[in-house]
Amino acid sequence: MTYIPLSGLSLRDIEYVVAVDDLRNFSRAAERCGVSQGGLSEQVRKLEALLGVVLFERSRRHVAPTPDGARLIGMGREVLAAARAMIEAARVRTGPLEGLLRIGVIATLGPYYVPNLLPLLRRNYPQLQLRLTDSLTDIMLRMLRHDELDIVLAALPVSGEGFHSVPLFSEPFLAAFPAEHALAERKNLTMPDLKGPDLLLLEDGHCLRDQALALCGMSSTHHEPERLAASLEMLWHMIGAGEGYSLIPRLALRNRGEWEGLITVQPIPAASRTIGLVWRASDPRGAAFADFATCLRNNTPEGCTALPHFPAKTCQPPEPDMLHMD
Repeated sequence: MTYIPLSGLSLRDIEYVVAVDDLRNFSRAAERCGVSQGGLSEQVRKLEALLGVVLFERSRRHVAPTPDGARLIGMGREVLAAARAMIEAARVRTGPLEGLLRIGVIATLGPYYVPNLLPLLRRNYPQLQLRLTDSLTDIMLRMLRHDELDIVLAALPVSGEGFHSVPLFSEPFLAAFPAEHALAERKNLTMPDLKGPDLLLLEDGHCLRDQALALCGMSSTHHEPERLAASLEMLWHMIGAGEGYSLIPRLALRNRGEWEGLITVQPIPAASRTIGLVWRASDPRGAAFADFATCLRNNTPEGCTALPHFPAKTCQPPEPDMLHMD
């Protein structure tokens, strides 16, 4: 067996091949890594020569890992994660929540929660440099697992092994109707009342779609696909235009005064979602993240209910009927 000295293997080269694998494009990978495309391509070729393995199948329109490449790149991801964990463990002594903190927030929470969250964090964590991303739960958790995020604000429970989560607050759902809709003035609404052809939903990929259907006692096959919205904001505009009604998270109702007279909002008893904080179980900053969660819990937004503090829970694959909302 040929001896390969470790001095010839750099973490930076491993970052390059991981970036190419993520983006399947050498140009975008070079942009993400902050180097020229030529420089990145040359380093990838040198790494292939060092390992004696072709990592990528390349053509003008196609970049994909070879079978051997996929196996080795997976090992490379583990090496990078271990190196980052080593750096973070060293930082624990001086303050784990100083410096860069990468926060993921689910799309139906971020625009409505983050504006009031930022002043709170500036006051309580002045040494933090925040990088915020919002997307769907599955995307956020994949980024968290790959060490592209440090923590995620999501609706609990979340699935997947290797995560810890703590609840922060309960956010009610409310039903929003066009002002002239027959249900707009009905008293003591319940979820079964919303089971009807006028129910508007988000598109596939948003867990709000599945939760709304489940709460109303409907299946996805009972809903016409043309009555879907790509985002919560689009859903709101469709309601205002008289296209139908839907469930809206409480925080998303802020600053909607211009819709007065067009949309009527009604409470739905016992309809809510639990917002929580999620991080990797292996992250040495777990205790600091738990303190961070306490800060958020102590500053629960108006209209929501702070939840009791429990020790961080290790996430497990959900039961078949467990749904969360994006």
